[in-house]
Amino acid sequence: MNFEPYPFEKLRTLLNGIEPKGDIIDLTIGEPQFETPELIQKKFKESSSLLKKYPKSGGEPYLQESMITFMENRFGVELSKDELIPTFGTREVLFNFPQHYLFNIENPKIAFTNPFYQIYEGSAIASRADVEYINLVKEGNFKPIANRETFKDVDLVILNFPNNPTTSSLTFNEFKEWIELSEEFGFLLLNDECYSEIYRDKKPLSLLEVAKELGKDDFKNLLVVNSLSKRSSAPGLRSGFIAGDREILAEYKKYRTYLGTAIPLPLQEAAAVAWADNEHSEFSRKIYCENLDIAKEVLNIEPPEATFYLWLEVKDDLETTKKLYSEKGLKVIPGRFLGRDGIGEGYIRVALVEKPEKVRKALNILKEYL
Repeated sequence: MNFEPYPFEKLRTLLNGIEPKGDIIDLTIGEPQFETPELIQKKFKESSSLLKKYPKSGGEPYLQESMITFMENRFGVELSKDELIPTFGTREVLFNFPQHYLFNIENPKIAFTNPFYQIYEGSAIASRADVEYINLVKEGNFKPIANRETFKDVDLVILNFPNNPTTSSLTFNEFKEWIELSEEFGFLLLNDECYSEIYRDKKPLSLLEVAKELGKDDFKNLLVVNSLSKRSSAPGLRSGFIAGDREILAEYKKYRTYLGTAIPLPLQEAAAVAWADNEHSEFSRKIYCENLDIAKEVLNIEPPEATFYLWLEVKDDLETTKKLYSEKGLKVIPGRFLGRDGIGEGYIRVALVEKPEKVRKALNILKEYL
């Protein structure tokens, strides 16, 4: 298998040998820089004695129940226990689920948004699947435009909304169009919803929420994944889930018993507390909102409605990245590292994951350069 280097490896190569001036401010990775809330840390410490036990591959009932409660409270979607599987974060499920699902399909084909989270590409390579890019471009407001001819032979479509890195979100009718395409052409539709809880005023929709409103309560050929990493400032907790079509999940659950991705019990205990609590996530969300308001003030831009990223147009994303680092000590990601076939070129991604005072300092540096 021939995997592309990860964007951060490409960035290290690009910046190799450059000596930055001043203190380094790293706004490259989407990793929250706040402390994991105390209620999560406390439960994790209290549960450490459970390390002596093997965890179940399917997760403990209390964890699954807390995730089901989250989906009901947040999206109004009532799931049964056979419609949700706890996972070891979402990175692993996004990588191994396509391999499971496409295994018995001759000449499989995946379509996913471009630019993208590189795990989508890795899963396609590992699945020996052909790839169809769903390009997100400025002219289309970074929305996924569905070319009907494309989807006649696609088996799996992966969307990611709210989107990393372009920050765009989908409306009810836009989700509805993709659900109808899935029904028409028979492909499995999966939405990566890991940024659903990072928003300003309007709560992003879930694919399953739209399906329910359309009366498609069986979620046939529809799946979502979500995670605590952004919502709870707890990427190290590795708590995620996949939910939707029960028939597809039944077979995938059997497959997972062989993967060795069972979640350690102290992590499950802490995750269950986090999924059940909204107060701590609202605290974090408001900090991100403040950061986006600072971006509006300093850069004179309209900030995104969701995610904690800025997707900024520049003349040359590689040169901009190098000069920001060498002259200002500011690290960002060139857009071309996040896309293929020229998509992402001429953009940089800026992750507003620091405390507001540090974000203001970084954005003032960025403003001065731009």
